[in-house]
Amino acid sequence: MDKLSVMQAFRRIVERGSFARAAEDLGVSPALLSREVKLLEDSLGTVLLTRTTRSMSLTDAGRLYYEETLGILEAVGQVENRIREGAGAVRGHLRVNASSSFGQTVIAPNLPGFLEAYPDLRLTLSMDDRVVDMVEGGFDVSIRIRAAMPDSALVARKIGTIRQRIFAAPRYLEQAGTPQRPEEIISHKVIGFMLADHLTHWRLTGPEGAVTLDLDPPVRVGNSLVLRDLLIAGQGIGTLPDFVSREPEARGDLVPVLPDYELPSPEIFAVTASRLGVDAKVSAFIEHLRAALRD
Repeated sequence: MDKLSVMQAFRRIVERGSFARAAEDLGVSPALLSREVKLLEDSLGTVLLTRTTRSMSLTDAGRLYYEETLGILEAVGQVENRIREGAGAVRGHLRVNASSSFGQTVIAPNLPGFLEAYPDLRLTLSMDDRVVDMVEGGFDVSIRIRAAMPDSALVARKIGTIRQRIFAAPRYLEQAGTPQRPEEIISHKVIGFMLADHLTHWRLTGPEGAVTLDLDPPVRVGNSLVLRDLLIAGQGIGTLPDFVSREPEARGDLVPVLPDYELPSPEIFAVTASRLGVDAKVSAFIEHLRAALRD
């Protein structure tokens, strides 16, 4: 028995003074209302309404139940109204999770504008290169970079695409030579990204089609910012996503190797735990980040 629905029905019966009129208002049959009230009385162990063929009246217990019901239903209505009024407001505590490199290079530079736009918002940004359990960690949204998201109870919204290319420092290439064909990468010192799908297998697409390289990187790191710094220091050849490579490439600290070849482009997903939609603060963050990625 849905107690809240029964309370609403009982109030309507009392206020309309008739099962038939209350049933008409509620769009149900009088017999159904009669059964609901009988179940309610049985659960309470007392009679709430005395009925004859011509009249209906409240017992003392019924009057008490009716009066208390009014307060309960009013309180429920106030709570629902407050939630509806606040549903479109960007306020509260937003908890975001992202990888260290994406968090530092993409999210962090765009946080000031986001926080200025929504001054009533509290924000926690957790950066972790591991895939965390969103529900256990209490996160509202997690930014994940994957070729595809596996089926799960989580909801993934695509907000961008990443370009991945091969880079090295000019001084490394001066010493070790510049590869002219994909197969020549194998003879170079490769620095691998441990969390990437292509740690030991690079599938490159270029003018001659797709080429797969089987590699055994002697240096492997779990953070693409560390990988970037090792490449800048002339320690070898490696792959970087565009959000990490953009600035050092613009400065000339890194140059593309085999610029006509690229690795598969992973997607950027904003992952939430609810299939019922997201609240205003999560929507605002996702749209702010989506706009930053477009720019």
